[in-house]
Amino acid sequence: MAGFSKYKNKSGEFWKFTYYGGIDPKTGKRKRSTKRGFKTKKEAQLAAEEIEKQIRIGTFKNHKLTYGDVFDEWWITHKKTIKPSTISRKRSLFKKHILPRFDKIKLLDISRQYCQEMIDDIANSLNTTSSASDVKIQANLVFKYALKNDYIERNPMEHTVIPKKDSDFTASNEEERNFWYKNEIKYFLEQLNEKAIFQYYVLFYLLIYTGMRKGELIALEWDDINLDNKTIRINKTMFFQDGKEVIQTAKKQASNRTISITDDDVKLLKKWRTLQKEYFLSEGIRKEVKNVLTREDMRPLRLAHPNDLLASHIKKEGLHKINVHGLRHTHASLLFEAGASIKEVQARLGHKDIQTTMNIYTHVTSFTAQKTADTFLEYMKSE
Repeated sequence: MAGFSKYKNKSGEFWKFTYYGGIDPKTGKRKRSTKRGFKTKKEAQLAAEEIEKQIRIGTFKNHKLTYGDVFDEWWITHKKTIKPSTISRKRSLFKKHILPRFDKIKLLDISRQYCQEMIDDIANSLNTTSSASDVKIQANLVFKYALKNDYIERNPMEHTVIPKKDSDFTASNEEERNFWYKNEIKYFLEQLNEKAIFQYYVLFYLLIYTGMRKGELIALEWDDINLDNKTIRINKTMFFQDGKEVIQTAKKQASNRTISITDDDVKLLKKWRTLQKEYFLSEGIRKEVKNVLTREDMRPLRLAHPNDLLASHIKKEGLHKINVHGLRHTHASLLFEAGASIKEVQARLGHKDIQTTMNIYTHVTSFTAQKTADTFLEYMKSE
C-alpha cells in the first residue's frame, strides 16, 4: 500500500508517494522507493495504482535498479551453491573485470551495444580468448537472473561474441605440449634425487606417478595411505583463502577416489615417513605428523611452492617448460602409452568429464603416430 505526502521545494508544492518495489539483497524484503513531482494527490494516486498493478501482475520494472544491485541480490544465493575455492575465484573475477564496467549502470540502460563494447574491452585486456569467454559467462549469469525475476525484458548480453585474437588464426609449427616424455621424466627425477632435499623428490615423484592434483597432494594425510593394501584415498584438496589454508572435501564424485600404488611407491613412502619423523624428533617435536608433505612448522606446503620449485629446476636443467598441472598430464600420457584404456585413466585421475581425458589422449596419439611413421621408415631401410 502506497503512502502519500505533500512536500515543498523552490518550484512550489508537490505530492509524492512511497512504494515497495525491488528486493533488498541484505534483508530479502522489497525495497522502499519514492516517486516525486506530482502536482496533485490524485496524480500521485493514479501513478501509485499503476505501479502496484505492475508489481501485482509481474510486469513492474525498477528503473533505478543497477547491475550492482542485482549482482548483490544474485550473489547471496549463488555463493551457497559453489565451493569455497570457486567463491574466491568468482568474486575476484567480478571485482577485477565485471563490476568496474557494469556496477553503477542502471540495468534498463545497459544495451547490447554496450555489452559488446565491454566484451571487446575485456578480451583485449586478457591474454586468451578462453579467459574472456569465462568473464562473459559469469557476467551473463547476473543478466539471466534479472531476466528470470522480470527486472528486464531481454538479456543484452545474450548475443555478444568473443573477438578472436590473431593467434587464434595462426597455425603454429609445433603444438605446445604441457607434458614430458619418459626420458625427460627420468632425467628430472635423477637430478632431483641428487640435488634436492628428499621431500621435494617425494613431492614430484608422487605428482608424476599418481597423477594427483597439486591441491590433493598437499592435503594428503598419512591416514589416507594404506601401505599394506597399496592404496591412496583421495577425498580432499587444499586451497588458500585470505592467507589461510583451507581443506575442502572433494564434492565431485569422480574426484573422490582410491588409487592403487606399486611396491616401489610403498618403499619410497615408508622411507619418507621414517625420515620425516626423525627430522621432527631432532627438532624436539614429538607430535604425530599429519600431512605427507609439510613445512618446518608441520603446516601443509604452500600451494604455490611446487610451482616455484618446478620452474627453478626446469631452468637449471634446461628441460622442456611445463607447469605443475603438466605433471598430471604427463601421468595420463604415460598411462595411455602403457596401454591403459580411456575409462581407466579417467577413473585414476578423477576426471568428471571424459572429454578432458580424451583431450589428453589426442596428445598421446599424435606422438605415437610419429613413432609409427619412424618405425615404418626403419623397417623399409632394413634388408
